[in-house]
Amino acid sequence: MMTPVFMLVGPPAVGKSTTSRALAAHFARSLHIPVDDLRMMVVSGLALPGLDWSAALIEQLRLARSTVTHMALTYQQAGFAVVIDDFQDPGLNADYAALFNQVPVQKVVLYPTQEEAHRRNLQRSGDSPARTYIDEGIREVYRQLNPIIPQLTAEGWLILDTTEMSVEATVQTLVDSASTS
Repeated sequence: MMTPVFMLVGPPAVGKSTTSRALAAHFARSLHIPVDDLRMMVVSGLALPGLDWSAALIEQLRLARSTVTHMALTYQQAGFAVVIDDFQDPGLNADYAALFNQVPVQKVVLYPTQEEAHRRNLQRSGDSPARTYIDEGIREVYRQLNPIIPQLTAEGWLILDTTEMSVEATVQTLVDSASTS
């Protein structure tokens, strides 16, 4: 049996990193690839997401996702389960086309209610200045995602409402979904 490759995306503060780490830990040999960590390796000239996406940000996302594709394929071929932790944007499918065309990928959108995302951000960020920036990102991503959920579902993405789910229950749902597909 081929080791699984998972891609978890979703709005900010919905638990992508926490869930990705826990999902990877479920397997005896696994790799968690947080795309933001790769992007943050840029020492000079880092472009951060905002309401308007610059050409530099799009280029950096493509570079990071190309690197992730190579990492995922290399580790998966060596027998590691791979869990990619990224965010949904219009370029995602094109940026990962090489990965999607070479191995089956369990594509998942973690999608609690927007109110729950804001609650989790408050719990995580507190009064930090990052809270306002992340709350703005949450509003924008939900605005973009809401109308395309049916399209993502048709493309084979699992849309998982984790509003009432623990991390453990979410991981079990993902493991179960991978074993039935």
